[in-house]
Amino acid sequence: MSVTIITSIVFIGCFLAGLIGLMLRRLVPERHLDDDSKATLQLVMGLIATLSALVLGLLIATAKSSYDAQKAAVQELAADIIQLDQQLASFGPETKDLRVQFLKDVSRVHALEWSPEGSGAAALDPMVSAREFAAIYRGIQDLVPRTAAQHDDQARALQIGSDIRRTRTLAFVAITSQFPLPVLIVLVLWVVTLFLGFGLFARSNLTVTISLLVGALSIAAAIFLLLELNSPFSGLLRISDAPIQYALAHIGQ
Repeated sequence: MSVTIITSIVFIGCFLAGLIGLMLRRLVPERHLDDDSKATLQLVMGLIATLSALVLGLLIATAKSSYDAQKAAVQELAADIIQLDQQLASFGPETKDLRVQFLKDVSRVHALEWSPEGSGAAALDPMVSAREFAAIYRGIQDLVPRTAAQHDDQARALQIGSDIRRTRTLAFVAITSQFPLPVLIVLVLWVVTLFLGFGLFARSNLTVTISLLVGALSIAAAIFLLLELNSPFSGLLRISDAPIQYALAHIGQ
């Protein structure tokens, strides 16, 4: 289910819950809305509101931390790509074919992961990418250094290649990870319950209706932000590919 659909469902559910609460107020006997009943209901709503705010805030903070980590990983990957190409170039002209192969591999992964449609990352097969990069890595291992400098270049290239392979694996794991649906369902149920209570305590008028509408939009926007941050390689908040494009412009030359 897409982020837009989920967000729309949350918005409609919250707003309808508020409207249902306004309708229920007309049906509930006045003795159920006396001061004692209101005090109890307000305590329960305060508890639910606190739980919802804590969970939503924690989820957004965690998602933002994960998003920032993925963004930093992309920047680190771009730096490693440039360094690996430089080490191979420093080794000597015999690495020209390896550098061309490496450029093609990086270009292919970039084209899939940052496709214009934003769906390429989901179709990217990590096993195919691993096999192609493994061939490049074996090519580096098969190099025969003739000097101490070439030996150091080979060792450094192997270390950087290992780092690239690990970073790519972490990126694939991030692509396939999904936000836990039960957590989202429980959170939405809490919020819908709150809006039902809001409507139950208010008298129906234009100001109240607009307030419920704005509140529902705010909650939907928060859920939208949460889900977008959990999908760093797709959607409106997709991580920029500028570092990888910069790397592509400076390798294989």
